[in-house]
Amino acid sequence: MLHSECTSTLSLVTDELIPHLKDIGRGVEKEGLRVKPCAGIADDTHPESLGSTLTHDSITTDYSEALLEFISPKQTNIDDTVTYLSTLHQYTLKNIGDQLIWPTSMPCRIDGEESIPIARYGRSNVGTLKHVYRQGLGVRYGRTMQAIAGIHYNFSLSDGFWKAYQTKFVQQQGEEQTVDGFGEGGLQDFKSAHYFSLIRNFRRYSWILHYLFGASPVLDSSFLANHPRHNLDKLGKNTFGLPFATSLRMSDLGYQNSAQEELHISYDSLGDYVTTLAKAMKQSYGPYEKIGVKNGEQYIQLNTNVLQIENEYYSDIRPKRVTKSGEKPIAALKERGVEYIEVRILDINPYLPEGISSQQMRFMDAFLLHCLFSQCPQNSDTRCTEIRGNQTKVILHGRDPELTLERNGQQVPFKTAATELLDTIMQTATLLDKAHDSFEYTSAIYAQQAKVDDVALTPSAMLMQAVEQGVDFIDIAYAQAEKHKMHYASLKLTQESEQDLIEQAAKSIKAQQKIESEDTIEFAEYLSNYNAS
Repeated sequence: MLHSECTSTLSLVTDELIPHLKDIGRGVEKEGLRVKPCAGIADDTHPESLGSTLTHDSITTDYSEALLEFISPKQTNIDDTVTYLSTLHQYTLKNIGDQLIWPTSMPCRIDGEESIPIARYGRSNVGTLKHVYRQGLGVRYGRTMQAIAGIHYNFSLSDGFWKAYQTKFVQQQGEEQTVDGFGEGGLQDFKSAHYFSLIRNFRRYSWILHYLFGASPVLDSSFLANHPRHNLDKLGKNTFGLPFATSLRMSDLGYQNSAQEELHISYDSLGDYVTTLAKAMKQSYGPYEKIGVKNGEQYIQLNTNVLQIENEYYSDIRPKRVTKSGEKPIAALKERGVEYIEVRILDINPYLPEGISSQQMRFMDAFLLHCLFSQCPQNSDTRCTEIRGNQTKVILHGRDPELTLERNGQQVPFKTAATELLDTIMQTATLLDKAHDSFEYTSAIYAQQAKVDDVALTPSAMLMQAVEQGVDFIDIAYAQAEKHKMHYASLKLTQESEQDLIEQAAKSIKAQQKIESEDTIEFAEYLSNYNAS
């Protein structure tokens, strides 16, 4: 399903370009709370056997000391990515005693905000900066929101693809096209422009992801302690939610952020994105000025600006570039352009041990390629309103059989819009199957169409069905956590994999110690330099 003003460049994907589709690079960042047998957040420090959270490449923490984050390396084989995530789960569960890894995006039982320990990264300046940034998130938005977990999906195409695609594109569009028009220019400029086109189209069509993969229609009552004016229904003794919701994690309830409501970060081009984001990072905000940077001698936020750092901007999708040591992400993007994109809206599927499956990844690849090949103009204010409206509808009411979406100012039944979109995505899935000599990508589309035809197959409906049978959210999630732990215990962690992770842990601890030993200035000076850069 394309908007009326959009065109497709699928015709450019000819036989000589198709083989490059085998070289899609992907990585997964999967979060999960460590929880105690009582279903409360673990209050101990990150186990030393898992390594340093500052320097470990694969096992770290996000906001909380208890919020694990597993990071798979960039890989071109989907099954290898799933296997790597499985290995990280196996190794971690073996090293956290009787604790479990919480299998849902919405958190376990929360005994007040102070029960959520903020992550620590050692005594180096960079480690202290990471900790203070998280302190800032806590004082700005509350710790409860930061206990929410998710899955980030990193996606990139090879230089071989981009060179071939640029050649075809310029031939079709003519030599007079500018870089902003996606025509001739340096390869990196071309890549960045098209990644931003992908991002804009992702925002148009991402409502389908909330429906297909949303898995947070309910939450525990303890999450609402600081949300007295919520509009959720009581669905169980300690369970609240909305009857047709798909992803409360992505609703305003999950990401309340009044300071960012007035931000207008532009995705029209790399230059506009960098400029508008940099402005927000330098723009002071009155309520944060009242909080102050320090409480006595303790730093509680990095600065009083709308954004302490780039990552504080809660976007559904981000353009990314691997940074050099000490380099800010925005500087890396400005200097060297977009390297890959990071999808940030995926819930953890509690019914999957890794929280995500190879089938879902194949769908994501086909979906993101559809977004790349759908050449749409930049989003007007009117179109942005339509985009946000459709996203909100599906997040809060996605399983409502009467749901309609807005398309070009007209109301369209949800099932019609979803089926038309999946039919269009099937074209890119066919190309991927041709590249891989398989039927797995088209099969992934058929599996998603089945969810459109039968809402009961969606993970949000599966979770809601259990609630409707009288089981509280906490009990459902805890049972799944135990099930996953038993699953991993039944698998044999190879001696090679275990030894590799033991060595990674030891190496990361030495790397942290080295960083700490090389600091030459006090943190106050380090922070001043950081904020000034």
